[in-house]
Amino acid sequence: MSTTVENRGQFGSKIGFILSAAGSAVGLGNIWKFPGKAYNCGGGAFLIIYILMVVFIGTTVMLGEFVIGRKTQKNAIGAIRELNAKYSWIGGLGVLTGFIILCYYCQVGGWTIKYIVGYITEVSTIYADPMAYFLNNLLGADRFPVQGAIIYPLIFIFLTAFIISRGVAEGIEKMSKILMPLLFIVLIGLTIRSCTLPGADAGLAYMLHFDASTINANAFLVALGQAFFSLSLGMGVMITYASYLSKDENLVSNTGIVCFLDTCVALLAGFMIIPAVFATGIDPGMGGGFAFATLAGVFMSIPGGTIFGCLFYFLLFFAAVTSSTSILEGTVAFLVEEKGMERKKTVVVVSIVLFIIGIFYTLSQAHMNLKGIWISREGISYPIFGDFMEYLTDRLLLPLGALTTTIFAGWIWGTENAIKEATSDGKYKFALAPVWAFLLRIVAPIAIAIIIIAGMFLGMSIS
Repeated sequence: MSTTVENRGQFGSKIGFILSAAGSAVGLGNIWKFPGKAYNCGGGAFLIIYILMVVFIGTTVMLGEFVIGRKTQKNAIGAIRELNAKYSWIGGLGVLTGFIILCYYCQVGGWTIKYIVGYITEVSTIYADPMAYFLNNLLGADRFPVQGAIIYPLIFIFLTAFIISRGVAEGIEKMSKILMPLLFIVLIGLTIRSCTLPGADAGLAYMLHFDASTINANAFLVALGQAFFSLSLGMGVMITYASYLSKDENLVSNTGIVCFLDTCVALLAGFMIIPAVFATGIDPGMGGGFAFATLAGVFMSIPGGTIFGCLFYFLLFFAAVTSSTSILEGTVAFLVEEKGMERKKTVVVVSIVLFIIGIFYTLSQAHMNLKGIWISREGISYPIFGDFMEYLTDRLLLPLGALTTTIFAGWIWGTENAIKEATSDGKYKFALAPVWAFLLRIVAPIAIAIIIIAGMFLGMSIS
């Protein structure tokens, strides 16, 4: 049983879709991973490489997902099945990937709420020992983490589920129209504050200085991986979102705008974090420990740091919730349309399951020096959850999903059909269509394959 196109929701406006798709793309990785990668890979030179990767690879893959979704007006699995039933497993891979990511993403989203509350009610405790606060008060390293694994993630999941239960126009679109402008306002304000700190000029100089000697294969690989993962590609989300678009929308221009907004957030995050860490002498990092512990030390060291810190965690929350709603929508749309389940009941059931699984992610981060929960059998230790969940999604499932989707759009369904859909049957001009077709069929698959090989077999950190 599947839902007919007439019964499906649709975005009510172009700006609603753009902000929703941009909200999906803009996530925690833009804010806590990009600055560290920019710092470690040469500053200004890395920014140029990153922008080139977005332009040539990111936009190519995103438009490929958009045309599949809009053409079929179905969820990721239903869309691929309609175009070629033999390859519906590609959509299934995307839905599975999104669900696994959401299991731990909602936990981290809950942590952002905890820190907002913490900066309002107990900032002195945070400042007394930022790392201890992260490990003990949030993760409960010395006990079961009730706040970090249960209370605040549950609040975050409830908010995400409530938005999704309202549907596309009344839930996702309205939420994006509110949170995305707020995200940019807060991000711009924090960037201005960071760049005006005493000593921040050294960080600004580093981010703006082009040093050709820092350009190497690793810088290209890191930029490619960051650009790829930053845009929420490879898990069917953009296919699902585009399926809620009318045939009158210009997919080519929409793709460009969404990628532009996502890139702006990453660049602003870089100019927010790097000058601040130069001003305080604290090296930037790229993960949860950096965002929830190290940065607290940065805020403690600057004038007005309490307000700065509170706003920063509001920023993380906005980024997290706009992404979590898009990922949850991908799973819910599949179950509603392909299995005939009722939307609100589906949202509740899926939310409960991912919440239960997510608890083990926080547990794995709380013990054994943040390396994961370990179980022993015959004297051998095995890591479960934690790092493995992130490794599985970031280095295997996401790039594999994008690779198979790109091959499907470029070779199986065909670039001729894809271009026809991208231009709304010739309604809109697409002067670079031949270039895009070449990138989709040849360049993007090779680039994604390199990501998979480098991440899995060469042990390089690209996510």
